[in-house]
Amino acid sequence: MPVTEVRPEHCEALLQFFRALPEGDLTFIEEEVTDPDVVRSWARGEGGGSRWVAVSEESGGPVVTGYVAVRPLPGWSDHVGRLRLVVSPAARGSGLGRDLARHALVQAVSAGLTKIVVEVVAEQGAALALFTGLGFRGEAVLVDHVRDRSGDLRDLMVLAHHVGDTWAGMSAVGLDDALDGDPA
Repeated sequence: MPVTEVRPEHCEALLQFFRALPEGDLTFIEEEVTDPDVVRSWARGEGGGSRWVAVSEESGGPVVTGYVAVRPLPGWSDHVGRLRLVVSPAARGSGLGRDLARHALVQAVSAGLTKIVVEVVAEQGAALALFTGLGFRGEAVLVDHVRDRSGDLRDLMVLAHHVGDTWAGMSAVGLDDALDGDPA
């Protein structure tokens, strides 16, 4: 499925994608992703960072099955990007999340970011496996940091991908040449 930067023609499909997510998924998304003004601002390049969607063209128009964003942090942490990933329940387990995360990681490194962080609720085992498989490592566990929509507290794990460390390791075993300059 093609991954493309969010554009104005994706807004309605992206809103449908977010509105169709289970309530539990929306708990762990900071932005008001079901607000048309928020999604339209992304398509105009507002809000900072870069955003991509996995989209297919169907008879009724574009259909979004996944979304990923990387937003650089401000000020003295402007070398760090925060990655957000959401995949439709129907597409989970298909490798789409990995493809989107990998795409975002490559783009972030190409943009000059040297550290990429992702926050994952501790119970999200598949997400933890996905990101550790891409070279992310645990940096922090924030106990009772997230309150879900039921009021239950959840631990939040902060994972980080240190680009320099990853490249040094790949270079040591000769993988950097085999990857042809692909930093993910």
